[in-house]
Amino acid sequence: MNPTDIHILHLDSNHPLLWNQLEEIGFINHHDFTSSKEEIEAKIQNYHGIVIRSRFKIDQIFLDKASQLQFIARVGAGLESIDCDYAVAKGIKLIAAPEGNSNAVGEHALGMLLSLMNKLNQANQSVKSGNWIREAHRGYELEGKTVGIIGYGNMGKSFAKKLRGFDVEVLCYDILPNVGDENAKQVSLAELQQKANVLSLHTPWTAETDKMINHNFITAFAKPFWFINTARGNSVVTADLVKGLQSGKILGAGLDVLEYEKLSFEKLFEDEKPAAFTYLLEAENVLLSPHIAGWTFESHEKLAQVIVNKIKAIYLPSEIKVELKRVTGLGGFFFKTTDSKKLIEWYGKHLGLETNDYGATFWWKDKAGNDCSTQWSPFAEETTYFSPSSKPFMQNFRVANLELLLEHLKREGVTIVGEMESYDYGKFGWILDPEENKIELWEPIDQAFQ
Repeated sequence: MNPTDIHILHLDSNHPLLWNQLEEIGFINHHDFTSSKEEIEAKIQNYHGIVIRSRFKIDQIFLDKASQLQFIARVGAGLESIDCDYAVAKGIKLIAAPEGNSNAVGEHALGMLLSLMNKLNQANQSVKSGNWIREAHRGYELEGKTVGIIGYGNMGKSFAKKLRGFDVEVLCYDILPNVGDENAKQVSLAELQQKANVLSLHTPWTAETDKMINHNFITAFAKPFWFINTARGNSVVTADLVKGLQSGKILGAGLDVLEYEKLSFEKLFEDEKPAAFTYLLEAENVLLSPHIAGWTFESHEKLAQVIVNKIKAIYLPSEIKVELKRVTGLGGFFFKTTDSKKLIEWYGKHLGLETNDYGATFWWKDKAGNDCSTQWSPFAEETTYFSPSSKPFMQNFRVANLELLLEHLKREGVTIVGEMESYDYGKFGWILDPEENKIELWEPIDQAFQ
């Protein structure tokens, strides 16, 4: 369908760019921020799309009444307030935006952890109360610790990235295979529980994660640990968490979410507070925030933009541009020499290069803080690796998406040499510049050299 035929009902207020950009594209926007769920159900058959945060659950009754519904867009990370299986069975597309607030969540988790370990909350309150007590507020350093992350999607990866530079070992556990990266080593849950000094939870709320952090889970850890939860409150049995805090198995807890939350995240208790929650309120080694880890000014805008882009991708896929990154850095410098072995030894002895049989590897970080490598390699004088170029050197450039780049270069008339090849340390392709210098293009897997 054309966007001009699509009526979208906005059930929660969001950043204005979401409304404005959809309107500019041609979608017809409507809003209703106050009507009850039953009142919305009475008119939902008139709409093709819904934009919602967490106002109410979208269940089978609601979906049956939404006879024209084509998509549901939740301006947030998870879809647990929606009967996803039933919606998908009815052909309704589901949209979420975990990319939009992952950075905010990663920063919040790190902030909570550092505050707990350094006792900043207690120290702040003590000084403001007129005290100047140093020894009681002596903290712990993060350096040398092992941080375990459960759930290695957008949020977990963001937190791991924030830990770069702290000289910590980062382990991750996830139900999906092969999600580990240069920031975290994927391990079994048993290994994570054996090694971790810190546990940060970044899982959605599912049948598997409901009440996952319980007494048996906590006692399975070999060491006392700090606990951070910016994921979902229902994944933690609060009474068991409190027992862990009382026994010293949990050194401190940073909780942005609680199992007691209402769907609206407001007015936690209208009656008497549970005893476990009262303990959390009074404990000095517990830091609480009201489900705001992903609730920054920046993420407010990012979440809206992600939703716009995903709605647009459904109805106007031809207008979604794939960002083509070309060269991202220098991958290596290769040159011919009469005695490569002797030359490598000379550079190691006199210039202090950490050499091997192939030359040397220089490590650096890109703007995002990722570890990157550049290779320096002398080649034998008779090498044919630089062919068809007759020059005594060859440049190697790092690229982000080699296959896509080679397609673009071919369309642009650039001479492609041979076929792309893949190895444990990355993908390689070759081109010639106008002076017939051979250039190697490398999509790297840097951790293969570590």
